[in-house]
Amino acid sequence: MNFKNLAMWAIIVFLTIGLYNMFKNPQANISKNNQINFSEFLSEVENGRVVKVEIKGNNINGELSDGSSFATYAPNDPNLIEKLSSKGISISAAPLDEKMPSLFGVLLSWFPMLLLIAVWIFFMRQMQGGKGGAMGFGRSKAKMMNELKGKVTFNDVAGVEEAKEEVEEVVEFLRDPKKFSRLGGKIPRGCLLVGPPGTGKTLLARAIAGEAGVPFFTISGSDFVEMFVGVGASRVRDMFEQGKKHSPCIIFIDEIDAVGRSRGAGLGGGNDEREQTLNQLLVEMDGFDTNEGVIIIAATNRPDVLDPALLRPGRFDRQVVVSLPDIIGREKILKVHSKKISMAPDINLRTVARGTPGFSGADLANLVNEAALLAARKNKRIVTNQEFEEAKDKVMMGAERRSMVMTEEEKKLTAYHEAGHAIVTINEKAAYPIHKATIIPRGRALGMVMQLPEKDEVSQTREQLHAQMAIAMGGRVAEELIFGDDKVTTGAVSDIEQATKRARAMVMRAGLSKELGPVAYGENEEEVFLGRSVARQQNMSEETAKKVDAEIRKFVDKGYDRARKVLTEKIDDLHKLAKALLTYETLTGKEIEDLVNKNIYPAGKQDIQDDGDDQSSALSSIGLKPKIVH
Repeated sequence: MNFKNLAMWAIIVFLTIGLYNMFKNPQANISKNNQINFSEFLSEVENGRVVKVEIKGNNINGELSDGSSFATYAPNDPNLIEKLSSKGISISAAPLDEKMPSLFGVLLSWFPMLLLIAVWIFFMRQMQGGKGGAMGFGRSKAKMMNELKGKVTFNDVAGVEEAKEEVEEVVEFLRDPKKFSRLGGKIPRGCLLVGPPGTGKTLLARAIAGEAGVPFFTISGSDFVEMFVGVGASRVRDMFEQGKKHSPCIIFIDEIDAVGRSRGAGLGGGNDEREQTLNQLLVEMDGFDTNEGVIIIAATNRPDVLDPALLRPGRFDRQVVVSLPDIIGREKILKVHSKKISMAPDINLRTVARGTPGFSGADLANLVNEAALLAARKNKRIVTNQEFEEAKDKVMMGAERRSMVMTEEEKKLTAYHEAGHAIVTINEKAAYPIHKATIIPRGRALGMVMQLPEKDEVSQTREQLHAQMAIAMGGRVAEELIFGDDKVTTGAVSDIEQATKRARAMVMRAGLSKELGPVAYGENEEEVFLGRSVARQQNMSEETAKKVDAEIRKFVDKGYDRARKVLTEKIDDLHKLAKALLTYETLTGKEIEDLVNKNIYPAGKQDIQDDGDDQSSALSSIGLKPKIVH
């Protein structure tokens, strides 16, 4: 709570206490300097020293013959007036509250209600963000960007060159509209930035603000929706009114899917607050009353859920895809973010970019930041390749949990589990190369085998998908071969889930099942209604569903059989790699390949080479006996 709110509460508390004291003793402000008791007053009356008195209820104020004044409190004495008259004293009388201001009395009587109204106004201002007063629910929450604070230009945006070209045209139109209008071109009404999270959609919009030189308003899609019906539509109207006052201008709506989802899918029907807000937005963008000079730029990572009316020409005229960067884009992004840190001169950002396929701009920014934090933690003055490698592992696989207590049996099982993944990976031609294998707990996993593709890929072959399912089953198969069925653990839960999801996608979406053919099944499978999926009932018959389940099971079983065949044939390599992982905990992909294929141990890791060929002695050294599987 800020200082302004604290001050307001303090004033309310002090007023309450003061008025309470006033109600409790309204005469507390009467001066007590000349107060005398009643017996002294009667004595003065008998002595003839009292000249005049003023009676207000039981309070008596008067003046003595020497000109001094006095005050006293009189009991209900019926003979008092007669005594005063007999002494020739001037008597005046008035009601007790005759001189009380009428306005003040009204305020006192209305104070509880006024206090209640003030508290209600205060809380409503808090709910509405304090903008526009207590009744400013319908005011837009769009904020105008300050170019002097955190200005971003296109030089700060990298890796999305095509998207930059699209929005640069919008900026150029705003700077010189005659260049386009002389050929009959019209200014675009809206521009929708579409892409996965972290690819730089919001950063691109900030760059537009920095380059355009025109007023730039920013607002989130969730800022339109409130608990009061009609507030969102009112805010849309007010937002466009502000835009027209500052025309030409740009209005950026982040996460527009919060308010732009397809209508008619909810239980609220056409009276739903979100749908009313969307209707008003559609009218303002392209209705009878056109808003010339107001360009709407919106961002979303869920274009599939947007209402079709938003995407038609005349509203969002163009959709700009902000995709994940390729290796060249990743290198440019790394150069932008690395300017803020002190790096060793031998760091090759192209090598770092090659080792981070699938990373978004936000991931790469996080990678550079993590490397800088690791170097600072080690009290280094510059960031070296070692910090970049550690940061990459942390971002990809999670932070190490070396403090986690694991028994020797759990370590052995984890080593064989991860060795099973690695051995299958090496023997699958279509598999990605191994980047690193570790049995150190990272994130939520007890161990991990990390693979990295050698180049950026936009699609995968049937052979690659089957290889990935075989690799996923390698851990479970290794547990069965070495420890037996009764000792198999739940460590392969995520592996089985990934293999099943991949098989389901192959059958139902990619059309890679020869039995079912190139047909998409369960297109709306992810849509949930009242807590359950309705896709299966809508998109396939019961007979087809059985075939789909059978094909999914066949694909998963195929991966299991391939993994079992490889590990049965390469059981010696499995033992060798598991022992190496138990001893050194982490091995790189090259170290694993040299160990398995050439029996070459990495430099500094020669102490297990002597008994590496004797499998029985290797197993006995870690407390295991060889298990022969036919």
